[in-house]
Amino acid sequence: MTALDPTAERAQRPPAEVRYADELTALAANDSDPRPPGWRLSLRAARRFILGDPAAGIRRKFVGDPSLIDRALVALATSRGLMLVGEPGTAKSLLSELLAAAVSGDSTLTIQGGAATTEDQIRYSWNYALLVADGPSPRALVPAPLLRGMAEGRVVRFEEITRCPLEVQDCLLSPLSDRVLAIPELPGADAMVFAREGFNVIATANTRDRGVNEMSAALKRRFNFETVFPIPDLGTELELVEAEAGELLRRSGVTAPPRRDLLEVLVTTFRELRTGITERGDAMERLSAVMSTAEAVSVAHAVGLRGWFLRGEPGDAADLVACLAGTAAKDDAEDLARLRRYLEQQVSRRSGAQWRAVHDARHLLPG
Repeated sequence: MTALDPTAERAQRPPAEVRYADELTALAANDSDPRPPGWRLSLRAARRFILGDPAAGIRRKFVGDPSLIDRALVALATSRGLMLVGEPGTAKSLLSELLAAAVSGDSTLTIQGGAATTEDQIRYSWNYALLVADGPSPRALVPAPLLRGMAEGRVVRFEEITRCPLEVQDCLLSPLSDRVLAIPELPGADAMVFAREGFNVIATANTRDRGVNEMSAALKRRFNFETVFPIPDLGTELELVEAEAGELLRRSGVTAPPRRDLLEVLVTTFRELRTGITERGDAMERLSAVMSTAEAVSVAHAVGLRGWFLRGEPGDAADLVACLAGTAAKDDAEDLARLRRYLEQQVSRRSGAQWRAVHDARHLLPG
């Protein structure tokens, strides 16, 4: 077992097919529904894997509109790719991972988009020692995720695709339309790789990125676009934050569960700073920083770590205020002032011991 083995006991975050291997195995063994060519599970079994089935011991892994999952699975069964767009922190990457694990049994064929991403990192590159010694040959070829996905009939994940230059994005045109990838350096039959059944592409993009509107029209036509929205109600978001933060704390060696009443303050604060509307319906200043559910989980994790490793107890309101600063003060220096005004003006109107404790700890904000 190597340090890179995702099944290693100390891996911080194994891929979905490792974390939920027992569920995937059980679903496949009992899956009598028709499956699209190349798929490990049927659409109904894949849906159960993602949305959960308590009667079968399958936990829910994605909180969102079930019809979104249905549309996403149907899109992947067609010859069009799937584009997941939405605000940062709405679990687009998680959904992409779960879909790939359900369809292919492997979510690791992943391309991370960025300004420095090149076509070589998407399609293929060369072992230059073999290239110089023997010339272009299949032995000298180093397949990247796209080539491997096509040759093996698996789903390829393209994270933050719109952060890539336009000409790099467009290297997907032929694989998505003709299902073929040309390797002009190789002779004969090796010069063309034809996609096997099961191949498709799931891409993600943030609506806050300018690049989401800069995809070529030709590439857009080859994707079905689906928007992943924030969780609409407080109760559902609170349950998710509690479950995810609790799991992160356990993996971090913290045996004390997070305090639910403090988490309720945290999630309510995030929702109000995200939308600019209080629970009473009053308008207020919203932050420009991303106040997503994923960020709330990170803050809850930090609060628990701070309380446990510094004092041997679950985190408290003072820890929450201290950890909020790192979330708010990222993009706009004024966000810290907005957060301070929220703690002074809005929190002071709330009843409850944790709300009062947060208001009393407002002086812990830096600056």
